Amino acid sequence: MTRALNRSALLVFVALAALATVGVARPFAAEESAREEPARAGQKLQNKPPSTSEDAPDLAFGAYQRGYYSTALAEAMKRISADPGDGPAMTLVGELYSQGLGVRRDQAEAVRWYKLASARGDRQATFRLAVAELVGDGAEKDRAGAKTLFEKAAAEGHPGALYNLGVMAIENNGVVPDFAKAAKLFEQAADLGDSDAAYALGLLYRNGEGVEKSDAQAAEWVGRAARNNNVPAEVEYAIMLFNGIGVPKDETAAGKWFLKAAARDNPVGQNRVARILAAGRGLPKDPVEAMKWHILARAAGVPDPWLDGELAKLTPEQRSAVQAAVRQYIGR
Repeated sequence: MTRALNRSALLVFVALAALATVGVARPFAAEESAREEPARAGQKLQNKPPSTSEDAPDLAFGAYQRGYYSTALAEAMKRISADPGDGPAMTLVGELYSQGLGVRRDQAEAVRWYKLASARGDRQATFRLAVAELVGDGAEKDRAGAKTLFEKAAAEGHPGALYNLGVMAIENNGVVPDFAKAAKLFEQAADLGDSDAAYALGLLYRNGEGVEKSDAQAAEWVGRAARNNNVPAEVEYAIMLFNGIGVPKDETAAGKWFLKAAARDNPVGQNRVARILAAGRGLPKDPVEAMKWHILARAAGVPDPWLDGELAKLTPEQRSAVQAAVRQYIGR
């Protein structure tokens, strides 16, 4: 997934959280959540049209959504031929070139189309152009220019642009982070449905950075992000539920959130649900399932000596069942 800004800007203010003892005791470090890079682009657009223009005909975007990329390109070009001001169709062409869908990947060509579409008022094209300039992909790297483009897209209500401006406020060109500005931008983006922004805002409330510290507000925003299928937020919200931070303590609900994140290949979620299943806290004790998740998390770089010890206690039959469960999960 192509993202533009480094998550380290957010990690600097993420506090360590710890799960309660009795089988779920290892400290939870922010870095373990394997959060993705912030700027939204590339793969995230594969499951939705690059534009939400209400007057966009169905043929080009419909083909794009169904994976018929050559057809999508042909239909988009027909639209542009008929209407040289069709910004959404130009953005679609740029996206196809950017991702190499139906055509050879050519980021410079993608940027050319984004510029044409942005000049015609398409906010998604402006956002994608900002990402290209920020990372220097298909365009000369220009952080100041990228910020200007993010600001233009944000003024048009683009949630991803608002979120990236929030991250840039935290990075603040290497000087003192402007958390207060970031919090306002994250809230605007979150109110437009951006789950990364809701998650980031929750972390700011958790740590009292730019806003008054509030575990209740932290849980509200992190929970909102989790309910919007943000995987790192699912893990963070589960921790808050397990420990009763900002929300009533609920180990069963926490276990379900950990399990959801685990099933989406988050290694921290896999490690936590392994501990819960091994200890029988929140979810029924299940040593086979516990060790399945432990092996998967360990392979992804999350070791756990306590779970290694539990694995060593399994009977030969249980070990065989674990191996079969791991094979089945990998081959799903």
